[in-house]
Amino acid sequence: MRALVLHPDIQSDRARRGAEFALDEAVALAAALPDLAVVDVQVVRLPRAQPGLLFGKGKIDELHDLIEALDIGLVLIDGPVTPVQQRNLEKKWGCKLLDRTGLILEIFADRAATREGVLQVELAALSYQRTRLVRAWTHLERQRGGLGFVGGPGETQIEADRRAIDEAVTRIRRQLQKVVKTRALHRSARKKVPYPVVALVGYTNAGKSTLFNRLTGAEVMAKDMLFATLDPTMRAVKLPDGTEVILSDTVGFISDLPTQLVAAFRATLEEVLDADLIVHVRDISHPETVEQAQDVTTILAGLGVREAAPLIEVWNKIDRLDPEAAEARRTEAERRAEVFATSALTGEGMDPMLAAVAEALSPPRHESVLTLSHSDGRKRAWLFEQGIVEGEVAGEAETVLTVRWTARQEKAFRAL
Repeated sequence: MRALVLHPDIQSDRARRGAEFALDEAVALAAALPDLAVVDVQVVRLPRAQPGLLFGKGKIDELHDLIEALDIGLVLIDGPVTPVQQRNLEKKWGCKLLDRTGLILEIFADRAATREGVLQVELAALSYQRTRLVRAWTHLERQRGGLGFVGGPGETQIEADRRAIDEAVTRIRRQLQKVVKTRALHRSARKKVPYPVVALVGYTNAGKSTLFNRLTGAEVMAKDMLFATLDPTMRAVKLPDGTEVILSDTVGFISDLPTQLVAAFRATLEEVLDADLIVHVRDISHPETVEQAQDVTTILAGLGVREAAPLIEVWNKIDRLDPEAAEARRTEAERRAEVFATSALTGEGMDPMLAAVAEALSPPRHESVLTLSHSDGRKRAWLFEQGIVEGEVAGEAETVLTVRWTARQEKAFRAL
């Protein structure tokens, strides 16, 4: 389908983000839908939004001519559009219209793979559709005949539509409760395995899935595309120091995330809520990387992520910067203990970043002095395999070892 993308730049409601960057993101959102060809894009500057039509009459007529000339079947408006505005614009332009929320819902519906993902999308879509029920066409004025038990007229079509949506919402919530129960069982099973969880979070298209694939060898969908990952993916990873962790790749965040989706996808981000460490992946090459980072921080706060979980920042896509800018970013990152300049594509900066992950997850260590007889070769070998031996003095009948270990390692050793 041929599409036109419009970003209304409303002067009375100026956002902190640049209109051109917002338009680029809207085009990238459109590109995330298959079978959609964006044939024209525009920033439409408005002193204020018109209540019934959003745009002024002259602009509407101008866009009508453009839509006809380019044979456009879908107009995507990057921002909120009221049900009345949508109805009026569709009648004026003679084509389908989607606002930002509708477009994101379409992408999520296309990408959801797990049972829970599909149900969450359906729930969010129904919540959105319910607000779209306006008296748009004559069929919505129709009345269904009552049974005659009450003297008044029957149920109007719009009331019937609302009731059908409410019944569907109730049914989906019931199904979701079962799915969430199953996920809770899986989560408690994971907690019995003494592996810490590391959650990758970040703005959509920051490179989380590419980083996930590099670290795990998995084949998660990783494309230069918004919302390439929707359902959470988890894999076990062994860090350079031997620590085993569970790495979780999550759905990307985005500015002005529809409220229906923040609520609906809270369950999808449960791994973040339970994480022992959060790795915030940023596209450091993006012109609005600071604003994107602020959006991620705001959403994490809204999700109630506990402050106790440590967080490190990964400045990804350093390879996309010109040499001078890249060097400046590397220098800046080196001055900050919790920041690492990397490229998930080339592998640059992976070792220091992984060492920091291991250090952040390391439980407290204490020093012990052990005396082993020469016949305790198995125990000695185990200590060296763990990489915890600080010093060794061999005597005639026994060996004295100084070790620095965790309580868990000491317990395992005593059980040998």
